[in-house]
Amino acid sequence: MMGRGMNRKQRRGKVVARAGELSHGMTKKFHLRCQGNTIEALLVNYEGNIYAYVNRCCHLPLSMDWVDNHFFTENKRYLICANHGATYEPATGECIWGPCFGAFLQGIPLEVSDGKILAFCPEEEDKERDVL
Repeated sequence: MMGRGMNRKQRRGKVVARAGELSHGMTKKFHLRCQGNTIEALLVNYEGNIYAYVNRCCHLPLSMDWVDNHFFTENKRYLICANHGATYEPATGECIWGPCFGAFLQGIPLEVSDGKILAFCPEEEDKERDVL
C-alpha cells in the first residue's frame, strides 16, 4: 500500500513508525483521527513490504486481535481475526478463508518520507468500494 501515487499535498499524514522499525511478520497498531472519528488501524510488514488496514474484520465490525497487536498466524503467512478465524492475505487484505470470503479489509494509504512512515485517512470512495 506504500506509494499508491495519490496526491497528498493537501492532507497531512500521521507518523506511525520509522522505516525499518518492523521486520517480517510484525505488526503495530495505531490510531488516526478522520472526519471527527478515531480509527484504529494496523501496520503490517509482510515479506519486507509495509501495508496498513483498518483494524476491523469484514465479517463483524470487531477488532481482529484477541491479544493486543497479534494479527499474524503462527507461521507469519496470513493475518487472522481472532473472533471467528477469518483469514486475510497480508499484501491485499483479501479474506481468503472464513465467513467473509472474498471481502477486503479497508486499506490505509501510506507514504515514506525522511525515514518515517506516514498514514493518511482512507478516502470515502475506498470505504464505499470495500462495502460492495
